[in-house]
Formats: sequence, structure tokens, C-alpha cells
Amino acid sequence: MAAPPGRTRRAACTLAAVLGLLPVSACGGVSVAGGSSDTFITMGFGLGDAIATSRVDDARKALGGVELQVNEGAFDEQQFLSAVAAGDPPDVVNMDRTLIGGYAARGALLPLTDCLRREDIDLDKYQPSAIEEATLDGAVYAMPDSFDNRILLMDASVLKKAGHSPSDVDTSDWKGLRRLTAELQERQGRKLTRIGFDPKIPEFFPLWVKANGGSLISDDGRTARLDSPRVVEALTYTSGLIDVQGGWGKFKALRDSFDQFGRANQIAEHQVGAYPMEDWYLSVLGDTSPEVDLGSGYFKDRDGEPVNYVSGTGWAIPKGSRHVEEACTFIKSMTSTRSWVKAAKAKAKETRGRDAYYTGDFSGNREADRIIESEVWKPTGEKSFDEATRRLYDIQESGFAVPANAAGTEFKQAWQDACNRVLSGEQTPGQALEQAQREAQSALDIANQGRK
Repeated sequence: MAAPPGRTRRAACTLAAVLGLLPVSACGGVSVAGGSSDTFITMGFGLGDAIATSRVDDARKALGGVELQVNEGAFDEQQFLSAVAAGDPPDVVNMDRTLIGGYAARGALLPLTDCLRREDIDLDKYQPSAIEEATLDGAVYAMPDSFDNRILLMDASVLKKAGHSPSDVDTSDWKGLRRLTAELQERQGRKLTRIGFDPKIPEFFPLWVKANGGSLISDDGRTARLDSPRVVEALTYTSGLIDVQGGWGKFKALRDSFDQFGRANQIAEHQVGAYPMEDWYLSVLGDTSPEVDLGSGYFKDRDGEPVNYVSGTGWAIPKGSRHVEEACTFIKSMTSTRSWVKAAKAKAKETRGRDAYYTGDFSGNREADRIIESEVWKPTGEKSFDEATRRLYDIQESGFAVPANAAGTEFKQAWQDACNRVLSGEQTPGQALEQAQREAQSALDIANQGRK
């Protein structure tokens, strides 16, 4: 007699916990798929705009008679791993590409080798950095669903008032940037009311390390380099930029108060002089605050060359997917040139229809982005927004990502925690990164056990 479904799932989950697939505390028999085995189910994706809805409509058609169920919401790590362990995962999942290597090493994801061949997907059409970020041991485990670039955004009015121009915000000149930061900040008594320059750590720490000629991990993703001199120097400098503005407490209190997605955002309210930011925020400003006096520029390394830290999500197929072939078809459709261009046209029409600025889209599909830039995006008539969009398209090819690694979440957590310990005053940069190095390398060694 077959065991009851709940007992089977709990046993599978417990075994997976023992094998390191997920913590024992996660073993709740969570089902993501559920329902009919004829239904194709996604996880980690939402239908928030025309870019999503248009592509899902195309994917639904590509799937033919298979019923498509989009489980909207952000990717949930515990729910995902529990579902995989219980043998009841979604058919396809959308997740941050920095997590791909860890899940692939644990056996929670299927390599896309056969899928790419069967669907005749040409990887050369996609951004190399996005593919590399989702590749472990030579096998691709996810296809890019977004491609987030980073440039400098500025409140040009704040710079002008201080006698500066956007070109004076130069990340290659660390001494000069520190002076400018101190000059642009503003306080009322002991309260910080304007951030001069926000280095955006811990989240953008890899950008500063790269700009300083360092790396967080070896190219093969097996050796952590978190305590190397260039990494320590980068954390010392960036935390120092925050210290010169009154320290993390005051700095974070102001940053947390920003109405980032509203008309009273930090640039409109002159609450920040300049900072590196993802490309999607240009679209937010074009929608909510097209009247702002915007400045932009490239983030430059110490040699004065533009550097672009890229990230984004990817579509992957979980182990145990009931519809592997359909998942391949779905992924091909969602990431195809045709689907992306059609979606961008829909978004552009919708955006312009409400008198907002369409500032382009960045997909990870190089062919699609070239067409979107040349045929869908049109100058808005506002020079500052148009210059920023052109910079984003120009810098895409020079993007870099942190190499995929088997520790995935644990590796990322190690360097982020180190940044936070420094910001909170618990440790010096050297101490924090020495601890992070031990934690990260231990996680890598454990994750790589049994792997060639």
C-alpha cells in the first residue's frame, strides 16, 4: 500500500535536509504545483506590467493546449526547496541569477543542455555576463529574464547649486569623490537631510571591488577572495563615504525615508546628490517625476574606464518538473527576440499614453535590445533622460557579474553580512572580511564536495 502523500513528502523533505538540499526546519511538505498534473505552473514571476503580460500571453500560445497557471509573487527560497524535496515543484521558476549556482550544485535544478538543443536556442544572442552568471561546470541552468545595468544618477540642481556639473561626479577619483560627498551633503543640526553621494553598499559592493581591480571570488567560482587587499580597500573606502556623512545610523534613517516610487522621491526632493542605480529607476523617474533636473554618468574604475555591474533574474527548470519539454518551450518564448520586442512596444505605447517617458527595456537578449533601442525607444525631448538611456544601452556589453558558485546564497550572505558589520560599527573592514572569508570558503568547500 502506498504511503499517504503527506508522509511521503515529509520523508522526502527529511532526506533532502540530510543531504543539504534545505534545512530541516523547512520540512513542512509544502506543495507548489498541487492541482492537476495537466496544468503548467510557474513560480517567482508577477504580471505587473505590459512587459510581463505580453510575454506570458505569447508563452501561453506557444504551450498550445496546456493550461498555464502563473503563481504571482516573489521567489520564496524555503517554499521552493520544500516543494522540490517533496517531489511537487513548479514546472518552471524565475529567480535571482546569483542563486542559480547554489541550487544547481544541490541538484535542485536541471541543466538546460538538452532544452537549448531541442529548442534551437542560440546563446550568442544573449548577454555573455547573464549566461555566465547562470552557468556551473560548463552547463547552463537558466536563461536571462532581465538585465539590470548600473549607471550614476544625479540631482543636477544640487550639483549646480554647489558650483559643480555632472561631470564632476567621478568615481575613478576616490579622493575627489570623498571631497565632493562632504560638500554636497546637508544637515539640519545633527540630522542628515541630504546624502551627498550614496555608495549603495552592501548591495553594490561588487561594483566597487571591480572598480578597484579586485574580485570577490575566483573565475571558476571555487575560491573566495573576500579578505584580499583590494576588497578590504573597497570596503574601507565606501564605508568611509558614509562615515563622513555622519555614520550609518543617520545615513540609513534618511535613505529609509525616501519616497522612492512616488513623486516626492529623493531626487525630486533634493535628498541625494548622486549615486549608482539600476536602469529600472530611470523608468520610475520618467513616470513619476519627468520634470526633475536629472544628471547621469558612467560608473568608472580607478583607471577611468566605465564599469557596469549587472544582475537580474533567470528562468530555470526545477528537478521533478512534470512538464520539462513544455518548460523548454515556455523559456524559449519568454526570452525570445520576438516576444521581448512585442512586449516593449506594448509597454512603450502604454507609457506614452499617460504622458510619461519610455526609457527603454533591457532584457539580456542582445538581439532584442538592439531592436528595442533602434525601433521602439524614441527620444523623449528631455535631454537628460535621453542621455541616460543612451548610456545604458552603450554600457550593456561591458557588464560583469559575480561568477556562479556552488555556495550561492551562503556566499552572497557572507560578503553582505561583512558590509553590515562594518556599517554598524561592530568590526573594522579587515576584521569583517576575514570572518566573511572563513564563512564563504567553508560554504564553498562543503558545496563543492563530490564535485569535479
